[in-house]
Amino acid sequence: MRLSALVLHWVQVPLHEPFRISSGEISVRDSVLVELRADGSGGWGEAAPMPGSVYSAETPESTWEFLSQRLVPSYLERPELDPVRCFERLGELPGEPFAKAGIEGAVWDLRGRETSKPLWAMLGGERRPIASGAAIGLMPTLPELLARVERFLAEGYRRIKIKIAPGHDVKLVQAIRRRFGEIPLMVDANAAYRLDDAAIFQRLDDFGLMMIEQPLAREALEEHAELQGRLKTPICLEAVAKPGSGH
Repeated sequence: MRLSALVLHWVQVPLHEPFRISSGEISVRDSVLVELRADGSGGWGEAAPMPGSVYSAETPESTWEFLSQRLVPSYLERPELDPVRCFERLGELPGEPFAKAGIEGAVWDLRGRETSKPLWAMLGGERRPIASGAAIGLMPTLPELLARVERFLAEGYRRIKIKIAPGHDVKLVQAIRRRFGEIPLMVDANAAYRLDDAAIFQRLDDFGLMMIEQPLAREALEEHAELQGRLKTPICLEAVAKPGSGH
């Protein structure tokens, strides 16, 4: 296949309600869509960082600028439509994982359409049912959180993840356990705590959670290891690219 066009689209999707995490709140979801065209076929990828510093150093504005000013011009000099080689090709420029994911996702989609194969098959996976889960942001009140959990369970979601923040943690989990029993439940702190807050996680450890996601700063790997040594509940970490690294 030969690449004939690469088009960037910036879209904004209003949310039904604001989504709040420990570091901020959004009411509109920005997404930079990457469209590839080759030999009459097309593939789509998405680069969708959250605005401001709510989630990461990347923002929709910085991702758009990096794609349009640096990554896309570099990629078009030597376009690579093999998904595996594309990953290495994009690594020639450091950082910006959201932007790279947009192009790489479009390349995978293009290959899938060309071969009529789903992504799981191209990655060597096996077809099997996966229980769907729902993530719930920080709610204004505890009754609203419980009502949201009840609604998602009634809709068939099999596991629940709630956001937590200092001052909004143990009581939330305690209330969910009292109301809904031993449902599959996990919490996500979005790096809002410090190791000094270990006592909070030791209390959460008693509630049989599936995992605790990103309790401490992203770069605090040793502190996470120390915290994990005090807990039974697995700690889940987000991948972090080192400064100057390709990914």
